[in-house]
Amino acid sequence: MIDLYTWSTPNGRKISIMLEELGLEYKVNPINIIKDEQFSNSFLKISPNNKIPAIIDHDNNTTLMESGAILLYLANKYKKFLPNNIDDRNKCIEWLFFQAASQGPMLGQAHHFLKFNKGKSEYAETRYKDEAERLYKVMDKRLSFSDYLGGDEYSIADISSWPWVARFEWHQVDITKYKYVTLWFQKISKRKAVLKGY
Repeated sequence: MIDLYTWSTPNGRKISIMLEELGLEYKVNPINIIKDEQFSNSFLKISPNNKIPAIIDHDNNTTLMESGAILLYLANKYKKFLPNNIDDRNKCIEWLFFQAASQGPMLGQAHHFLKFNKGKSEYAETRYKDEAERLYKVMDKRLSFSDYLGGDEYSIADISSWPWVARFEWHQVDITKYKYVTLWFQKISKRKAVLKGY
């Protein structure tokens, strides 16, 4: 049994999608980040960085924060959504880190300035809109010769990135400009576990 501490953000949804893909039993514990519940002392014990998502795996009393670390942990534990071949595994992890280091932080800033604080900083709006477009181009190039971000198989690299692309309208990105991202997005959108986890 896994306790999932989460909220309805792309980072939180990565983990509920993964848990649904694995068919695991889990309990959702909402952490309302609008009300600053992530700063409570009780949550701090689970997530030292005061961010969702976090899990407690009661099978082995493991506590983890950071969505990328949680995805890697679950993929390794259940031997799914992470290739066995070392070259394929490294490529998958490369694109998982692309999401954690580039896509997530930059698109998060796009959300902040383009959706929630529009008109406060023309410089910031332009900067993060341009960066959002650049990241979609990076993904589109990768997907022009690879079925999935991590390679030939659906993996944690896709599970990590898909919830962010699901908010393409928040980034003010015309997703149809990116043919291969659109095809990838639509293909993953048909997965029952993705729809349920999202």
